Amino acid sequence: MNEVTYVVVGVVLGLLGGFFILKVLTNKQTKRILDAAEKEGEQLKTEKILQAKEKFVQLKSEYEKTVNKRNHHISQTENKLKQKENSLNQKMNDYNKKYKDVKRLETKLEEKISRNQKKEEDLGRQHKRQVEQLEAVAGISGEQAKKELIETLKSEAKTEAMSHIQDTIEEAKMSANMEAKKIVIKSIQRCATETAIENSVSVFHIESDEIKGRIIGREGRNIRAIEAATGVEVIVDDTPEAIILSCFDPIRREIARLSLHQLVTDGRIHPARIEEVVSKTSKNLDEEIADVGKRTAIDLGIHGLHPELIRMVGRMKFRSSYGQNLLQHSREVANLCAIMATELGLDVKAAKRAGLLHDIGKVPDDEPELPHAILGMNLAKKLKEKPDVCNAIGAHHDEIEMTTLIAPIVQVCDAISGARPGARREILESYIKRIKELEELASNYPGVLKTYAIQAGRELRVVVESEKVSDKESQQLAFDISQKIQTEMTYPGQVKVTVIREVRAVGIAK
Repeated sequence: MNEVTYVVVGVVLGLLGGFFILKVLTNKQTKRILDAAEKEGEQLKTEKILQAKEKFVQLKSEYEKTVNKRNHHISQTENKLKQKENSLNQKMNDYNKKYKDVKRLETKLEEKISRNQKKEEDLGRQHKRQVEQLEAVAGISGEQAKKELIETLKSEAKTEAMSHIQDTIEEAKMSANMEAKKIVIKSIQRCATETAIENSVSVFHIESDEIKGRIIGREGRNIRAIEAATGVEVIVDDTPEAIILSCFDPIRREIARLSLHQLVTDGRIHPARIEEVVSKTSKNLDEEIADVGKRTAIDLGIHGLHPELIRMVGRMKFRSSYGQNLLQHSREVANLCAIMATELGLDVKAAKRAGLLHDIGKVPDDEPELPHAILGMNLAKKLKEKPDVCNAIGAHHDEIEMTTLIAPIVQVCDAISGARPGARREILESYIKRIKELEELASNYPGVLKTYAIQAGRELRVVVESEKVSDKESQQLAFDISQKIQTEMTYPGQVKVTVIREVRAVGIAK
């Protein structure tokens, strides 16, 4: 029993000793862990404090920058406000000074006005006394004296005005000729291009552009041969199915055109053949010119013309003036002269002869520095024409004095032929087309019953339905039609539009 007790006591003591030793060891380990944790915590605390200090410093610097910026802006604004305040103060001071000056001037003006009013009253009284004295001396009233003075001044003004008018008329007569020449020169300058094209260019039409290469030839030999033989410049460009012949002589252009036609038809185009064809064509054209002159003289019943005059008449076929064929124009003038001479009982044959020959001065190749009327008169004298015919030729543009009765007839008939609608600048077809377009343009408006183009297209009469178009609407219609004509059509001069209802409203398209 005692042994067991000792054993149990020993075991218990051993356990207690082990537990105590274990506790001691555990406490030491726990203390080490706590110490390590405490050191780590202190380290973290130090780091966080340092980071907080850095952040605070950064935020502080940014705040200081913002505050400084705002303070700077505020100081600038304050400076501007101070400057504005100073300027306003200066302006107020200036305004006060000006206001005081104005007040002073106002006071002075009031004083002057009062003095002037007093003077005016004094002058009125003096004037009245003087008028009464003058009326008493003259024995007439002021109104009568005023009327007499007005009449006297009227007569003097009329006399002076008549003298001024006479001086103006004399000055106008002196300058009219010069101004007319300036206007003519300006017109020539504006129309020079059109006239040059009209009188110097012919177009030769071909079936295809392949023929252009054959006409040009190898290295341009054929075209050089044509130009050398005819004296005409041949222009072969990109114009489709056409070759342009350029020359001021219409006879040469016609020779070149006929020669090209024969060469293209024959197909043989080379320099030797070109010279042969041009020579033959030239002879044939000379014969044709003589034949045309003879037939024209026979048709008009004119006999005894010099052969050279006959050739000149034939050459007129290939001349044009303002787009009007010269031969047709001369035939028209001759026929008109014959009609007028018949009605007036004058020499019909002489008038017809002068009418046919009045423009022969435009035909000669050499163009001396003479008007065509004087040149034609000289040619007629040279070729033994009668004096009355020569005078009519030379005087049809008032270049010389008219000495015969047929001279004014030739002048008038020349003007009639040139002024005939469609005679110059435009062919008859284009003239008729323009007239139809003019009538159709007005017919498209509502309420229009009929339209008539009169006076060679210079006036348009529009008849409207009175039920559909009122008086006010007719005025507006005239204006609308004139504006449409002005914007959509090309026409010479001006067109007057007259709308006919119960009243007539006129609009002018300029």
